Amino acid sequence: MSTPRTEVKKLRRGFTGLVVLGILLVIAGVVGLVYVGVATLTTMLLFGWLLLIGGIIGLVHAVQSRHESYFWPAVLIAALYLAAGVVILRRPDVAAATLTMFAALLLLAGGLFRLVGALVARGPQLGWALVQGALGVFLGVLVLAEWPSSSVYVIGCFFSLALLFDGLGLIATGVGGRQVVGLVTDTLAGPEEPAAGSGRHDDRPPGATG
Repeated sequence: MSTPRTEVKKLRRGFTGLVVLGILLVIAGVVGLVYVGVATLTTMLLFGWLLLIGGIIGLVHAVQSRHESYFWPAVLIAALYLAAGVVILRRPDVAAATLTMFAALLLLAGGLFRLVGALVARGPQLGWALVQGALGVFLGVLVLAEWPSSSVYVIGCFFSLALLFDGLGLIATGVGGRQVVGLVTDTLAGPEEPAAGSGRHDDRPPGATG
């Protein structure tokens, strides 16, 4: 039977694990930003393998449910996953260039929509929305202006930044959780007990004699 102290220890270990995982992600993100070309290639290979594995799993599931009405759509989707995974694994440079252009167009379109929406709505966060929109447009134009050479570093940079910020978030969550667990531990400990051998309690008021 678990006690409150046992549960507190489990929580402390869990939050410590979050901190350790966060530190590893931060290290991976920093290394990826330093070697951004390697990070881009690693990201594309990982993406290709994920598509390939997903296609195999989808194909197996489709075969198992071959008597269902969604058999052929499931086979088609699995085949697309397999084809995309094979293409990315064979030509990661071309895949990176394609994804870079797609990301740049998304940044450009998102920035323009944010700018137009902010100017039309004119809400309380108008200035911040304009800054975000302008930044999106600037990044989109910058990536497109240097495409396809920008595909060498854009995907790896985005992936490394995602790892970095995810790691910082996990570290903050783990440290905050450990602080909360420490407060709970102090609460469970309660007031300090009187030392053994201190004799009987003297309930007489101060200054009383006899």
